[in-house]
Amino acid sequence: MLLPSPSAFLILPQLQSLRISSPFLHGSSPIHHLNKPSSSLSTSYPSPPSFAPPIRAMKTLQGKVVCSTNDKTVAVEVVRLAPHPKYKRRVRKKKKYQAHDPENQFKVGDVVQLEKSKPISKTKAFIAVPFIARNRPKPPEAVPQELSIPLESQQT
Repeated sequence: MLLPSPSAFLILPQLQSLRISSPFLHGSSPIHHLNKPSSSLSTSYPSPPSFAPPIRAMKTLQGKVVCSTNDKTVAVEVVRLAPHPKYKRRVRKKKKYQAHDPENQFKVGDVVQLEKSKPISKTKAFIAVPFIARNRPKPPEAVPQELSIPLESQQT
């Protein structure tokens, strides 16, 4: 049998003098305080700060519209690069997503951005948003047809 060391008897009264005070110890607090508040008069939880930007990790995808025949729905094909399991070469993986298009504004071939939302139907959980390319070539400026410089053949 193991006997406690003599120093353990000196520490024991110090530990007994410590009191942990909590209303939840030994059932001293009624259980109804632990439930969710049921009325609007009870204390409400503070809302998160409004200045913090929303976290958008893995909630947007980019793809090309491949079908727009359904009403308010477009099929978008998203292409991503993934390593081949055996050969480790990057291969293209394609997946089609159904996205909500409320105004039927997208046609086949349009590049759109998909934003995650609450499920709209059994297969739709994304909303299609127009995608603005960052480094898109600028449209060529209109060049005047006449430069008002006479050609050599017109000079006499």
